[in-house]
Amino acid sequence: MKKTASSLVALAALSAAFGAQAQSNVSVYGLIDAGVDNTSNAPTSTRVSSGGMNTSRWGIRGNEDLGNGLKAVFNLEGGILLDSGNSDGVLFKRQAYVGLDGAFGRVVVGRSFTSVYDFVLPFDPMAYAPSYSWATSGNATTKQGKFGMNTAFDNLVKYTGQAGDFKFGATYGFGEQSSGAADSAKYALAATYAIGPVTLLATYEAINGNTVAPLVERDKTRTYHLGAMYSNGPLKVQAALRDYKMDPAKIGSPDVKGTMYWAGVNYQSTPAITLTGALYYQNVKNVAAGADADPIMYVARLKYALSKRTDLYVAAAYAKAKNGQLVGLSRDDAGLGGSQRGIITGIQHRF
Repeated sequence: MKKTASSLVALAALSAAFGAQAQSNVSVYGLIDAGVDNTSNAPTSTRVSSGGMNTSRWGIRGNEDLGNGLKAVFNLEGGILLDSGNSDGVLFKRQAYVGLDGAFGRVVVGRSFTSVYDFVLPFDPMAYAPSYSWATSGNATTKQGKFGMNTAFDNLVKYTGQAGDFKFGATYGFGEQSSGAADSAKYALAATYAIGPVTLLATYEAINGNTVAPLVERDKTRTYHLGAMYSNGPLKVQAALRDYKMDPAKIGSPDVKGTMYWAGVNYQSTPAITLTGALYYQNVKNVAAGADADPIMYVARLKYALSKRTDLYVAAAYAKAKNGQLVGLSRDDAGLGGSQRGIITGIQHRF
């Protein structure tokens, strides 16, 4: 009996030890953001918008402690169109990955935001706000394109690591084409380095198209970012640029070139109030004289925190273009005039 009791105690101890090492944490989370906006030169001047300060989303994420500082991690995340209740694309369009996290860094496989997207985000004063930021891409009206980055890759492997004040990341998206590994392949590299209150940014992104017969050539898009950020207590100042070049496979087609510049400031005047001002300017290149739009956008926002999870906000913006070209405030909706102004008031809640 004593032997049996001792065995049971030992088994219980082993089970407890294994349970402590293999603890799993799974949580449901989300961000719900909606507001009412008014925009000039638009088909509908006043409307309810989903995602003014941030894109509405929900997700499931978790990790399992594997011992010795190693964890298994996963994340499933999808977008929500709050004005209609519809899903913003496929169920887990934003992220769907699994991986490992440890002293070496983090490696994930599946679909996720790119290293460039992750590292540029803190350098945008508007933090990629749908209303109003051109940091991920320019406005949708410019004929030559939006000169943007790829926000996420399918079929990716992503690594993120850190050594002291140096943070770095790399993402590779498999093209998975029968014509060869290079077709539709995607690469993203990013790094930041902190020096006291100043943080510096550098990124590089390469996107391949598919081979165009009979040329045995493909579209190639290359972009890079350079940025700097100064943080001191309630004050944060950010500035960055993105240089974009698309080399088309078609013979005789001109390269698509443009450089986006932005700068701004965030100031937390009280524990509840944060003020933001930003400017975005797109220099359109390699076009005929008088055909460049070179749009510019000015933005101001006030955010009031009702709690740690709930914010009220009001943002206003004005954009204009040169040479009679059209311009829009949105990254996704084309403008119908040479200028456009907008204002949005909304509420955001995290859970």
